[in-house]
Amino acid sequence: MTHQVLANARLVLADAVVHGHVHVIDGRIAEVGTGAVPAGAQDLEGDFLLPGLVELHTDHVEGHLSPRPKVRWNPRAAVLAHDAQIAASGITTVFDSLRIWPDRGVSSLDGELPHVVAALAEAGAAGMLRADHRIHLRCEVPTQSVVDDAAAVLRLSPVHLISLMDHTPGQRQFASVAQFASYYMEKGGITPQEMDAIVAHRLAFQERYAAANRQALVALAHAHGCVLASHDDATAAHVAQAIAEGVALAEFPTTHEAARLSHAAGIRVLMGAPNLVRGGSHTGNVAAETLAREGMLDILSSDYVPSSLLWAAFELPRRVPSITLPEAVRLVSLNPARASGLDDRGAIAVGQRADLVRVALLGDLPVVREVHRDGRRVA
Repeated sequence: MTHQVLANARLVLADAVVHGHVHVIDGRIAEVGTGAVPAGAQDLEGDFLLPGLVELHTDHVEGHLSPRPKVRWNPRAAVLAHDAQIAASGITTVFDSLRIWPDRGVSSLDGELPHVVAALAEAGAAGMLRADHRIHLRCEVPTQSVVDDAAAVLRLSPVHLISLMDHTPGQRQFASVAQFASYYMEKGGITPQEMDAIVAHRLAFQERYAAANRQALVALAHAHGCVLASHDDATAAHVAQAIAEGVALAEFPTTHEAARLSHAAGIRVLMGAPNLVRGGSHTGNVAAETLAREGMLDILSSDYVPSSLLWAAFELPRRVPSITLPEAVRLVSLNPARASGLDDRGAIAVGQRADLVRVALLGDLPVVREVHRDGRRVA
């Protein structure tokens, strides 16, 4: 039996911040105390102690797998580098958002997915991962082989979350073809002539494949017990479809209307922490802060910047004074844990996993000083 006591900390509980200590036994929280500190406790010097962050949607591993255009890194090395940065950001549970987007027209990682899945499984089995990694398949619906590719991953590994994406120009994230073209030409170094061909290709594939593929992916998710997410919903029709399909998460709704209708229907609204930290969407869509002010923000995701998740949790109460720090921290811990079916983490409470993050402030910026997963220090 292993014992550990973390004391003299500002404990961020689900509904309050209290000065106290946490007693951990065999990787679980055995006591949350505010009285006398047990002998031999580790002094946290008044720092904050938060529940480990839970990240539902990050494609950050792709940046390690392809650090430059036309460069492919070793999948094992990419996974381990990704894991180290995730843990150092205070994230103890991460849903790695792996893209199924078989399309040569725009930056893609075709053929790499099985290798990434295998590398994650191998590193996890060897005890080499700091965070608890779970698989989130981001499925681009209007593509030819997306259903078969998703089914192949499900044969390789458990999948915990499936999101339904459609990046066809002129709808959802990219309300106009010009917006789509500008974004991907700048991101991928694509010429106008190449972009014209890509747009035509995308529109044709959307008409040919999207409806049948979406239906098949919904059935696949339900058959395998995967949480289902809809991505970039923009209209009332999008939300109505998501409700009919049994979607649990609305990832990055692009309009106020879609966020409002999703939230009202009990579909948890997930927005990007970079959106909140930057003060708005980098593609001009609805701002996370706006939804937070109106009580329609349920979950934050670091998306493409792992460190933004903790930063957003501390920044939100400064931006929206009616939101307390415990309420903001729930958006990055308890809420995503429960939304993904995880009942054993996300809060500093007796019986929960001892996934804990020690945080100090450098001015207004939160800094991770220690990270513990299952009571074991990992960063």
